[in-house]
Amino acid sequence: MDQVRKKSIDTFGAASLIGFSLLLGINHIVIKLVNIGIQPIFFCGLRSLLAVFFIISWMRYKRIPIEFFSAHWKMGVLAGLVFAAEFLCLFIALDYSTVVRNSIIYYSMPLWLSLMAHFLLPTETLSRTKILGLGFAFSGVVWAVLSKSNQKEEYTLIGDFFAFGGALGWAAIILLARATDFSKIKPEMQLLWMVSVSTPILLIASLLFGDLVREFQLIHLLGLLFQSLFVVTIGFIFWLWLLSIYPASGVASFAFLTPLFGILFGWWFLDEDINSNIIIAACLVVSGIYVINKSSD
Repeated sequence: MDQVRKKSIDTFGAASLIGFSLLLGINHIVIKLVNIGIQPIFFCGLRSLLAVFFIISWMRYKRIPIEFFSAHWKMGVLAGLVFAAEFLCLFIALDYSTVVRNSIIYYSMPLWLSLMAHFLLPTETLSRTKILGLGFAFSGVVWAVLSKSNQKEEYTLIGDFFAFGGALGWAAIILLARATDFSKIKPEMQLLWMVSVSTPILLIASLLFGDLVREFQLIHLLGLLFQSLFVVTIGFIFWLWLLSIYPASGVASFAFLTPLFGILFGWWFLDEDINSNIIIAACLVVSGIYVINKSSD
């Protein structure tokens, strides 16, 4: 059956997007916990490797062609390289920093996406409203980087730096999917390109980051499977499907929820500190993301 495109977000769409934001929020908790048992880059590579098999199984079930030898293979390889860089940065960031701090910086991605789009996409120049939103979000990121926790959380610029790199990588992938020939590839094939190319890169790179296995327990294996199946395969394919039937601006308008869920879960599950600086930074970033996306309606 052909998909029917909708003009606005309905109840099902809103519930689905809130659920996806919850999944992304819990995602960082899982990464943080599994990093205890598996070296971050090795964990990331194993996640991509398992996701390859899950995605191929899904595509065969849905009878979606697997086309590596197409005219767009160069863009597929490029997207895979960016995907590898993005998640290398994210997994290292969560090894050095808290989920709360990382959620503010990494999920500031719409800020960097808007800036990139202004220079690379002629139809998405910055309006005055977007500039106002950018100002809020950028101020929040700066506030988060410059603020130090005054309680038990450790503070490190290394984690902030890699979280920022991950946000840039995420924005670059979205631009590739929207503004290049990569957009001509089916969403499932896009994802398969990214995990297939990133797998060997991450597994080889992991050899440079010390012991591959740390204090490994069964819960870390379960976390790895959760990441590969529910986050990468089911989560991302479902999000791409939502993007195919709902307006992009409507889907993007829910982005401000993700850092809120990340901060909440970091405090709830890991007992991370939420002080006044974190609250101010989060409010600025969330407000900025909201304004940026509302100005695109």
